[in-house]
Amino acid sequence: MPENTPILEIKDVSYRYENKYRSVNVLDKVNCSFEKGRLYALIGKSGSGKSTLLSLMAGLMLPVGGEVLYEGKPTSSLDLVRYRRENAAVIYQSFRLLPLLTVTENVTYPMELRGVKGRQARKRAEELIKKVDLPENVLHRFPSMLSGGEQQRVAIARALGMEGKLLLADEPTGNLDSDNGARIIELLLSLAHEDGYCVVVVTHDMDIAARADKVFRMRDGRIEEQSEPVKNP
Repeated sequence: MPENTPILEIKDVSYRYENKYRSVNVLDKVNCSFEKGRLYALIGKSGSGKSTLLSLMAGLMLPVGGEVLYEGKPTSSLDLVRYRRENAAVIYQSFRLLPLLTVTENVTYPMELRGVKGRQARKRAEELIKKVDLPENVLHRFPSMLSGGEQQRVAIARALGMEGKLLLADEPTGNLDSDNGARIIELLLSLAHEDGYCVVVVTHDMDIAARADKVFRMRDGRIEEQSEPVKNP
């Protein structure tokens, strides 16, 4: 893919939730694009459509109007299970580590789902755990033995085990104190700027928005404003 070509494009995307009683429009013809090597922040009040947009980017659902394009291909034409395993990793506020698996096993699990075998997967997991600045002595610990900041770093290491360069984070600092939150922000910025990932963060954390390369402010299902960079939002 040529340099500066968006890895992800949102073109006239609309989405609504429906049941037999009512239909609620959540997104209304949203347009935005995302490149590798940058960190983006999606901000806005609860109910503005941020998390729904992130779910569409992640291939957890498809738009009812418009297209989500990954490397120029609409997600509606892709194998979404494979897309989620290999291209679009999601980092959650609640970490979502498997409690009965060790740190190493949590990181290798998604790799093994896509066919990376035992020894190779373990070696890669050790590299990724080191990359997120965790010591070797956590490798055989269980999630309950780790702090919140350490668990989030394990979750990021797990996300890096995919083949693609798209990291989607939903309130990644929401369950962390300010010091651990700051360390996670630095890690995500490093992954974008030094390793070439496209990092998209849904957040209420204005410290993230202040450090982002570009900010999309959402309101009532639309992109109300976009700016770069934001210093004092």
